[in-house]
Amino acid sequence: MQPRSDRPTVSVAYHSGYGHTDVLAEAVRSGAADAGAAVHLVRVDEITEEQWTMLDSSDAIIFGSPTYMATASGAFHTFAEATSKRFVPATWRNKLAAGFTNSGAKSGDKLHTLQFFTMLAAQLGMHWVNLGLHPGWNSSQASENDLNRLGFYLGAAAQTDVDQGAEAVHKADIATAQHLGRRVAETSAIFRAGQAASA
Repeated sequence: MQPRSDRPTVSVAYHSGYGHTDVLAEAVRSGAADAGAAVHLVRVDEITEEQWTMLDSSDAIIFGSPTYMATASGAFHTFAEATSKRFVPATWRNKLAAGFTNSGAKSGDKLHTLQFFTMLAAQLGMHWVNLGLHPGWNSSQASENDLNRLGFYLGAAAQTDVDQGAEAVHKADIATAQHLGRRVAETSAIFRAGQAASA
């Protein structure tokens, strides 16, 4: 068996219905790459066996989906059910997990989508990485351009008007998604160092 690289591998497993979540996935990828991780984007509605193997070998998997009718998209739910093949052999046990989502409303029940991601991760034995940011835009001195402007804790949450395309994803939401990617990559590096020290 060849020794593992010190560079963590982060995969972003996501679905995008109208392009907004694509923008966030790219932001997550950018943040993780900036923090030194090797990053792979995996569209779950087009996933291949090779990409399943890539997820199996990743240190962290970041889940992403738009919020439709108070939960993740149907395409993401199909992917989530397919992870059951990893359940019994505990293939993803002790990997890191995190998540991000977008909806048209400021709340839009995005919290339920993030909670769905956490429960999926828990069933697979993964460790959840939260956003790690205080809420922004919550005082008279604050701004909609603050990181975490919508005030979520479990993961990165974005809001885009339903009559606008992917180019309208808010810059603060993009920056928040980049922060999540960096945080997961940095936490993955710490986990890898701990595993190496205890080997």
